[in-house]
Amino acid sequence: MSIALSANPAFPVGAASPQTPAAAARGPESSRDPDSSASSDSSPSRRDAAPRGEQAQARNGQRLDEAELAELKDLKARDREVRAHEAAHQSVGGQHAGAASFTYSRGPDGVNYAVGGEVPIDTAPVPNNPQATIDKMRTVRAAALAPAEPSSQDRQVAAEAMQTLMQARAELSAKSSDSEQDAASSDSASESEGNARQQREADTAYRSVARLDDAREAADGESPQSPAFLASA
Repeated sequence: MSIALSANPAFPVGAASPQTPAAAARGPESSRDPDSSASSDSSPSRRDAAPRGEQAQARNGQRLDEAELAELKDLKARDREVRAHEAAHQSVGGQHAGAASFTYSRGPDGVNYAVGGEVPIDTAPVPNNPQATIDKMRTVRAAALAPAEPSSQDRQVAAEAMQTLMQARAELSAKSSDSEQDAASSDSASESEGNARQQREADTAYRSVARLDDAREAADGESPQSPAFLASA
């Protein structure tokens, strides 16, 4: 099972970049009179409207106004934030994380900027291996919380990974208890078998000693000093 770790989009997914009133009011560039545009650019009022330090961005050869520059600044900052967010997921997720995908918004300069993204991550437990599942879920949880500001989706993935981890721990504990019981039963059986073997050995030794005593008594009864021997002499 794979779940996406995502950054919260600053703009609606799939929507064009929000336009400022100034940008929306501007008509098609092709409708502008080149001569008029050139004269306007050279006029004192046009120069006064240009951004300070001559830092105006160009769109089809036309300067952006202050509102568009502010929008562009926000888009660039969001792009950096989104890419850093998804890179953190990928870096910590390792082999369990997939490739990042992004949603874009076109800026007033005609460039697409990332405003949302996601990284798929494998959250399935490892079959019949609770310890491996525990290790995997630790990585998944760390990857979900890796960005500086995890999204609500990221926190949900982290919570689900912790739940799976706890289930795996319970399974591992149950298996350990069963193994200990099996070991105790095996030890008890071995001890009983050992006691029985010792008893058999003791019985064998006792019978051997008893037979030796019987043999000595029989030999003593036929010795030359016995009454029966003297009587027959």
